[in-house]
Amino acid sequence: MKITAIEIIPIYPRIAARNEQYQVRFGGINRRTVFRVQTDAGVTGYGDYRCPAPARSMVEPLIGCSPFDFINNDFNPGLCGALYDVMGKYLGVPAYKLMGQKVRDGVAVAAWTRPAAPAQFREEVQRAIAQGYTIFKMHTAEIHDVMEQTRVVEEVAPPGFRLHYDFNGNRTLAAVLPTIRALEDNHPIVGFIEDPLVRRDLESWQRLRAQTRIPLIMHVPPLGGLQEVFQGVADAYMVGEAGIGDALVRGMAYGQANIQTIVQLTGGTLTKALGLHLAAVLPTVGHSINLDDQYEEDITTERIPVIEGYSPVPEAPGLGVEVDEVALERVAAREPTVFRRYVSVLRLPGGHTLYTPRFPSVSRLTGYEEGTIRGLRVELWEEDGSPEFERLYERVQNEGVVAADDS
Repeated sequence: MKITAIEIIPIYPRIAARNEQYQVRFGGINRRTVFRVQTDAGVTGYGDYRCPAPARSMVEPLIGCSPFDFINNDFNPGLCGALYDVMGKYLGVPAYKLMGQKVRDGVAVAAWTRPAAPAQFREEVQRAIAQGYTIFKMHTAEIHDVMEQTRVVEEVAPPGFRLHYDFNGNRTLAAVLPTIRALEDNHPIVGFIEDPLVRRDLESWQRLRAQTRIPLIMHVPPLGGLQEVFQGVADAYMVGEAGIGDALVRGMAYGQANIQTIVQLTGGTLTKALGLHLAAVLPTVGHSINLDDQYEEDITTERIPVIEGYSPVPEAPGLGVEVDEVALERVAAREPTVFRRYVSVLRLPGGHTLYTPRFPSVSRLTGYEEGTIRGLRVELWEEDGSPEFERLYERVQNEGVVAADDS
């Protein structure tokens, strides 16, 4: 079997309807890329990933080759998924059989959203609970108070529900340690903290890990992953986005060290399926993060269910999900979402208000590291046709930051 053609298809699926009122937050996830791999055996494979469409030069060297020449590759995950899909279909086996020995039939999966104000976060967690999730990942942000975000979620979350916070890898130990201690002491719902510190500061990772009971996750190990294991800097390591080959090598090594692996591959149902196949063979997977819950529509004939926090690993050949060509054509023809103009309104706890043209850099404006100001909040004033909005919008575009007293 030889590859005869690879199509790169940008698609623009609608984001979930519940997010329409907050659509400015979702720039960047409203586009994905589908890869369609065709072969001389009449077998076609599909993959999907949340990324801009790459140049054709990325796929041209594969034409005329066997897809099996690229097993366990580190290509773009969308292309990688399409290759696993076509190989599995050709052999009549699910993709995980091409990766290793299956060790689980289901994988814990996490819901996701973009950084959200406390009330919006609570709504998203309630949505996730209704959909069957028991883990929720979200990046924290300097424009929101993580303590307030956590408090309002605890009001609605059932026992055993866990938050996976990504702290963005941008803080010092002096800034992050008090925050994590407060979360640990007062908010047992926090189950994981990803990238709490600058990644290269391995000594601070070691010191933080020795002082907290909350498991720490490292996303992109600066030394490749195994040196970090030897130095004991984290309780779990994330794999997936650097490629399936890399994920298999590191995930197996983490399993030998009895350290948890978190799988993250972000896109639609095809991407989730690839993540589930990968997670099915890795020895110590904790959960998988996929973002398929962010889209109102997809290009597959059905979605992969969430059942009490887990999703079953597909058993049909290839990735195990069927593509709807009509739906693919429809979302490929759609124009990308155009987001409304807005002004950010930063309200500091002491009563001062600042208007900015984009989401504000609170650390730059105030000098305080992310997460160290309690009680701040940011609102978005989206264009409403009023002369007041137009006047302020023009000012922040020209001046950058406008204080409320000067507006």
